[in-house]
Amino acid sequence: MTIAELIAKKDEALQEAAAAQTPEEVEQVRIKYLGRNGLLPAIVKGFKDVPKEDRPAFGKITNQWRQELEAALAGKKADGDTAATGPAFDPSLPGRWFVPGSKNPISRVMEETAAIFSRLGFSVADGPDIETKFNNFTALNTPAHHPSMDPTDTLWLTDELLLRTQTSPVQIRTMTANKPPVRIITPGRTYRRDTTDATHSANFHQIEGLYVDVKPVSLADLKSTLTYYAQEMMGPRCKAIRFRPHFFPFTEPSVEVDFQCHVCGGKGCRVCKNSGWIEVAGAGLVDPRVYRFVGYDPDQVWGFAFGMGVERIAMIKYGIPDIRWLYENDVRFLDQVK
Repeated sequence: MTIAELIAKKDEALQEAAAAQTPEEVEQVRIKYLGRNGLLPAIVKGFKDVPKEDRPAFGKITNQWRQELEAALAGKKADGDTAATGPAFDPSLPGRWFVPGSKNPISRVMEETAAIFSRLGFSVADGPDIETKFNNFTALNTPAHHPSMDPTDTLWLTDELLLRTQTSPVQIRTMTANKPPVRIITPGRTYRRDTTDATHSANFHQIEGLYVDVKPVSLADLKSTLTYYAQEMMGPRCKAIRFRPHFFPFTEPSVEVDFQCHVCGGKGCRVCKNSGWIEVAGAGLVDPRVYRFVGYDPDQVWGFAFGMGVERIAMIKYGIPDIRWLYENDVRFLDQVK
């Protein structure tokens, strides 16, 4: 084949590619010229028969032919795909409004709580979900026979490691690494072997607080702190809190904390079971034994601690009857708590 014949075949192939309209016709042109038994592979195999002086021009024209033909066929294929799927944008269609999403009530409560306590001088401290037995139990003055140490209550990974049952270990970590004064809140996820029903979940969130100082701190300071938080979080109808005696290993004295019902203002309603109060948190003055575990002198420091469930606060604040709603990511539910 001469160079003139080669150029003529190239022009013929490009004309056939330009004339192809359907995907089937495009494929036929590809097979005819570029397929395993096509014309171009056959020409390449016949290079040995081309005169030596014509080989450079012959090879250059052959390469240009392949590149131009492949580009033409690719363009035809793209045109066919666009025609099959339709235009990417149809200006005749009505516009679609995109509604911004909303945060989960759990995230909203934790962020709002952090903002409220920051105004009181508290900072946010964080720690790992996998904790040591010392930080989670021993340093919090939990006796070895306490029910929470049992594998039926706690998710143990080894004899010394577990998924934390509370965010209190962050308090131990903070006190171990810092001298007083310490003023922190510790929001985070916790884990317990608990029945998943309308009010319980095997994983849940807690916000705990710790205030330790080198000057006297009393239950009056704890009450004023939590009263401010209750009014800021629940609204002006929540005007008071009350303490009820209780027992916790890591505080002494210990109290249960109730917020005045923010729905009825303490008069009694369905939300507070007609008592006017809603149980929210556990609290108390830090037990001297805890100070000894972290290297503080219990005769030189004073402080209080408290802890509350984030899901419980969210359910009370937004009137949510089932804790499982908080984890299902149902847009219909989340839209109601924007």
